[in-house]
Amino acid sequence: MKTMQKGFTLIELMIVVAIIGILASISIAAYQDYITRSIATGGLAEVTPAKTQFEVAVSTGNAPSVLATDAGFIGVTATGGAYCDVAVTGTTAITCTLKNGNGVEINGKTITLTRNAATGLWSCATTVIAKYSPGKCTSV
Repeated sequence: MKTMQKGFTLIELMIVVAIIGILASISIAAYQDYITRSIATGGLAEVTPAKTQFEVAVSTGNAPSVLATDAGFIGVTATGGAYCDVAVTGTTAITCTLKNGNGVEINGKTITLTRNAATGLWSCATTVIAKYSPGKCTSV
């Protein structure tokens, strides 16, 4: 009498495991890219609100500063952010140096918000590669 096969053969199970492995390797790489981009965007989000206080400091004649004790404090301390260390360049720029990333693609790169003194408009430039560049920041 002939018996029916029950369950899966070893080769069928190995094929399923191989397919799952391929899908996992693709998704892990995509997830790492997502994390890197989110850190860059988080750094931009940390310094963008400082533009308002920067404008207040400039319009009142105070030098913009990242020191909480200064009259021109822009609301962000030099090392207070989770994603970036902040610096101010005169009355023209706020620079975020990214930190706490997952590799060289993001750590140590900068996002610079530059104020046009004549028009008061802000522009964003970054040293982060275009693939991870946040929002409308241009990669330099």
